[in-house]
Amino acid sequence: MLTPADFLKYTQWSGIATLVFAVLTILGFVFKWGIRFRLVGSAGFMLVVTGGLFALSLAPLSRTVIPGAVRYSLVYDNGATQAVITIPVEITPSELEATLRQAASNLYSYGRLGAMTQNQLNIRARTIIHPEPGVSVPLYLGQVKRSLSSREDSQMSVEIYQDKFAQLPQTTS
Repeated sequence: MLTPADFLKYTQWSGIATLVFAVLTILGFVFKWGIRFRLVGSAGFMLVVTGGLFALSLAPLSRTVIPGAVRYSLVYDNGATQAVITIPVEITPSELEATLRQAASNLYSYGRLGAMTQNQLNIRARTIIHPEPGVSVPLYLGQVKRSLSSREDSQMSVEIYQDKFAQLPQTTS
């Protein structure tokens, strides 16, 4: 994953390329080259790219890492108060709790639409089981509810549905 320091390095190289295109553009107008207006477009584009890379170097793009969490995929997010993640079938309750806490941290955003109405983000974790061939059933194993108004939520509640773990297929090791 790229870090802000990487983006700062790319910003420097892009800034150098922008200056080169600006000098070429000035030379194009001085010597009346036929491509001088294309050089204006290229220099302008490089200026936009450099500005974007600089903005990415300022914002932290790192994700929260909670020990014991497993990889999850976001399968539904309404951009407001509801989200669903999918987790592997071979998960334990302790791994699920860590994964839900990590998802709650990673999916927090100041721009969620539900901040004025419900003020809570509800993230549910599910997996898919196959009770018989050709049949797939979603199985919800837990959920986490967190505040939408503060990044550090001390009142975050994690619910693990222990009874649902009995429905998971048993792996033989």
